[in-house]
Amino acid sequence: MNRRSVKTMRPLGAPSFKDGGRTGVTEAYRSLQSPTLKGEAPAHAFTLVELLVVVSIVAILLSILLPSLRGAREEAKATVCASNIRQIALANLGYATEYNGRFCPGAADFLENKSRWHGKRNKADEPFDGREGPLVPYLGTEGAIRSCPSFRDPLDQPAAFERASGGYGYNLAYLGRELRDIGYGFQVVENDKTGIQSERVRRPADTVMFADTAFAVNTDGPAEYSFAEPRYLPTNPSFRSDPSIHFRHTQKKANVAWVDGHVDRRKLMFTWSSGLYLGNPDAHDIGWFGKSDDNQFFDLR
Repeated sequence: MNRRSVKTMRPLGAPSFKDGGRTGVTEAYRSLQSPTLKGEAPAHAFTLVELLVVVSIVAILLSILLPSLRGAREEAKATVCASNIRQIALANLGYATEYNGRFCPGAADFLENKSRWHGKRNKADEPFDGREGPLVPYLGTEGAIRSCPSFRDPLDQPAAFERASGGYGYNLAYLGRELRDIGYGFQVVENDKTGIQSERVRRPADTVMFADTAFAVNTDGPAEYSFAEPRYLPTNPSFRSDPSIHFRHTQKKANVAWVDGHVDRRKLMFTWSSGLYLGNPDAHDIGWFGKSDDNQFFDLR
């Protein structure tokens, strides 16, 4: 190998020393610099597969979280509802302290059909005005009955089904009027202008005062209804009522306020329909709680 050959040979990848080696050294230095040091982000884009994986993960997370969020929202509504119905029960207890221990009448002058525990009206074909109800003075500054947040907006319903009750119903059958026992299990209405005396309720913690209610009046959906009907009519114990307790909260439960003032939640156990109305109570979770097929949670005894 001659000297000329040695001079022209250089290692692979070594910089050229033309122009004093400056060009080669500069290129080699640039090739060693990282993109970050030069202030440039590495060029990278999501592939279709990566995008689909991310979308799938998000969908899975939503499917896990949404039921929990929905359940939490419904539980919050049920809690607000429980507070509302407790305030109504306390208002009725307050009413009794000022009226010789007698509870509010459920429907004074029932045949006239202008007065309810939750409001009044001038004509029988008008909606009730909740600002005129007998419990208004005991419900605080807002007056009228607060609506249950889980109850749908009132339908364009007949006035008799029964706006301004807020989705709550009173134990009219036994608390909101005076009954007189005539024997053989039958009772007659003696006075509907006043409720019964509170001292006559033997089991205050087990006697319904108010409950979540609605009525399956037609196929459009449940309408407001202001009475919590017992399983059988006290005036005719062989005749079963159409149900009105509305189990609108999660797990088909209804809030119930008892005569002693406490509130709890009860589960739907039984329903039926007389066939007199177009609506189907079962389709709207309307029925009764309790395993025993009698009026034990409504009756005074």
